[in-house]
Amino acid sequence: MANRLLSIYLRDHLAGATAGRELARRAFANSEGTDLAPALSRLAGEIDEDRQDLMRLMAELGIRPSRTKIALGWLAEKAGRLKLNGRLVRSSPLSRLVELEGLTLGVSGKQCLWAGLERAGLRPEAVDLAALRERAGNQRRELEARRLEIAAEVLELHAPPEANRAPERPS
Repeated sequence: MANRLLSIYLRDHLAGATAGRELARRAFANSEGTDLAPALSRLAGEIDEDRQDLMRLMAELGIRPSRTKIALGWLAEKAGRLKLNGRLVRSSPLSRLVELEGLTLGVSGKQCLWAGLERAGLRPEAVDLAALRERAGNQRRELEARRLEIAAEVLELHAPPEANRAPERPS
């Protein structure tokens, strides 16, 4: 049986993976018809596969998932939809940026998970930690590039003209 701290750690990451899966699905649905859609479709599938790998790892270690934490992860993503984004009912251009930021943070956490397990000396048969860490790194790099593109589009288009000027220096 795995130690208590490892069990808590993996259960927490499974809750995060659940939230990430839901966010990736929402981001894809909100981007249908854009040039971002194919990348988000692939990413949503990979995030779901990574979540399944985490569940296989937990099963190998004899760690049962916490239904409560999984439900909280699911609810956290749903609650995240209630934030103000400049529009009351529909998504705004800012929504896409915030979704990409959330996905970037989640993928970074996942990369930390796989690297931490490797560093701790875990050598599971069910999953390849090095390959999962590398895939998370690739996902993060792609998300970051897309996030910066969207940030430039959204924030520059909506910035007041004086925000684009260099600050005046005192004489």
